[in-house]
Amino acid sequence: MDSLVKYVEDKFVTKKEFPAFATGDTITVYYEISEGGKTRTQFFRGVVIQRKGTGATETFTIRKMSGEVGVERIFPVNLPAIQKIELNKKGKVRRARIYYFRDLRGKKARIKEA
Repeated sequence: MDSLVKYVEDKFVTKKEFPAFATGDTITVYYEISEGGKTRTQFFRGVVIQRKGTGATETFTIRKMSGEVGVERIFPVNLPAIQKIELNKKGKVRRARIYYFRDLRGKKARIKEA
C-alpha cells in the first residue's frame, strides 16, 4: 500500500525547487492569492518554527510579528500557489521545533545567525 501511495505522489505531485531552509531561518514566501477574478502576489516573511512531515505531505510553519500580535501560517511545501521562497537569514537553533519562541518578546526573541 505504501509503495502505491509513493508511486502516485511521484507521478502526479509537481515538485518545485526551493532553497534549503531549516528551523530558525528567516524566509520570505511569495504566494498567489485570488480574490474574485483577480490574482495577486502576496508575501509572508517570518521565522520558521517547524518543518513537519515528509514527501508530498511536508509542511512548514512561519511566525511573524504584526505589531504586537504574533501571526503564524502553515504552508504545504507542494502548494501550487507558492511562487518562490527566499532565504533571508540562516538561524542557529538547537531544536527542531521552537515552540518556545512564541512566548519570547523583545531582545529575547532574537535568533543567532549561523
